Amino acid sequence: MSVFSDLMSLVYTGISALLLFWHAVWDRVLGGAHSLSTDWAWVLGIVFLVLTVRVALLPIFLRQLRSQRAMQRIAPELKALQAKHKGDRETLAKEMTALYQREKVSPFGSFAPMLLQIPIFVGLLHVLRHLNPQITSEASRTLYGWTLTQFQEASHAVLLGAPIASTFHTGTVTTKLVTGVLIAAMVVTTFLTTRMSMMKNGPATDPQQRTIQRVMLWFIPLSLLTSGVIFPLGVVLYWTTQNLFALGQQAWLHRRPDPSAPVAAVAEPVVARAVPSSKPKVGAKPRR
Repeated sequence: MSVFSDLMSLVYTGISALLLFWHAVWDRVLGGAHSLSTDWAWVLGIVFLVLTVRVALLPIFLRQLRSQRAMQRIAPELKALQAKHKGDRETLAKEMTALYQREKVSPFGSFAPMLLQIPIFVGLLHVLRHLNPQITSEASRTLYGWTLTQFQEASHAVLLGAPIASTFHTGTVTTKLVTGVLIAAMVVTTFLTTRMSMMKNGPATDPQQRTIQRVMLWFIPLSLLTSGVIFPLGVVLYWTTQNLFALGQQAWLHRRPDPSAPVAAVAEPVVARAVPSSKPKVGAKPRR
């Protein structure tokens, strides 16, 4: 448990460092601008925290895409194996493992980006929840590399008049309105991101996999309607920004050619050859 706590403490410190870095950058660029009831340096700090994380994970997403394409290519072989070894799970498992090893495919490759983003999301959730103006302990305010001044500014930072550390169910009418709009955007963009990924991969052939796809497509976005209510506004902003980036990233990645796909052979030009005619020429003597 101590190892896990130490690991998460590093995540909290890393998230804080990135957020403080981008806040400092935008604070210098904008000169501490405060317009439309928004502290833009803190808001843009969260947005660029998303961009930093997504760019850092781009190689993992490329591997995920290659894994998905590889799974699509071997789908007919998998289906044939399932039909051949129907009822013999042990043999089927061995044959599928051999196929994965031969084709250098990992069936779990598509889950890597999701697993890597979980501690980042949990870290941001913890850090933004920690930015509570009611915390008075100096030791608590200066956790994870924060100064007292930074904590004071961040805990009172607002987006369109709504504190980024507040939640829907504990905020004012303005907070509920701003958070509600962002929650709706979060739900819609989550649905679109999941739908785009499934449309590109194609419908699953296995009934159980199709059920899982339907659950992911509808249950996850709808679950955010309830969980989004308890998220701080900054977390909802993070999630929505991440989904918008993911939509653009998926559109770009899926337009990239698959380097491992078989290239159609170019047909060589066929030179017409004169074929001797079996018919005798006019005036020629017939062969005996």
